[in-house]
Amino acid sequence: MTSAPELTVIEVPVSDARVEPLLRELGHEYSTRYGKDAHAEISRYPDEEFTEPYGGLLLLLLEGGEPVAGGAFRRYDATTAELKRIWTHSAHRRRGLARRVIGELEREAGARGYRRIYLSTGPRQPEARRLYLATGYTPLFDTEADPETIGPLPFEKHLAVRDLAVRERTGRAPDQ
Repeated sequence: MTSAPELTVIEVPVSDARVEPLLRELGHEYSTRYGKDAHAEISRYPDEEFTEPYGGLLLLLLEGGEPVAGGAFRRYDATTAELKRIWTHSAHRRRGLARRVIGELEREAGARGYRRIYLSTGPRQPEARRLYLATGYTPLFDTEADPETIGPLPFEKHLAVRDLAVRERTGRAPDQ
């Protein structure tokens, strides 16, 4: 029996060639669900917003050196990071990789001093809605309403104060 290759987490700029599958597949997903103008969502924010000097981050999960999942955050405000571009490669879904990406992004956001995470997803992405609810995000919308009548579905999550205190005291996440 062979074991699955280990996952490696790396921080990369948007210009890194390994980000291309993320951007390509997200563009395809958005266009399929929302029409041809959906590609604008990918280019809505300048790439530098996902870099450390601007308060952001883009990370990839690599398996055998190949990107299988990824995601990013950008500065929303002084205490809030906004998650963007959460992605799992179409050939690697149903493995919990999106949960892993979210956990890594939350950990990094907390280590960088953010106390809250904000995100939104489109009304035609029920799997994303389920993911965010399952990972402890609070919906900032009426969950009983038809998602198509709401538009983007916003969520938030406050980072645990205990975790922040450990990070501030030691410079590390509590589980490191």
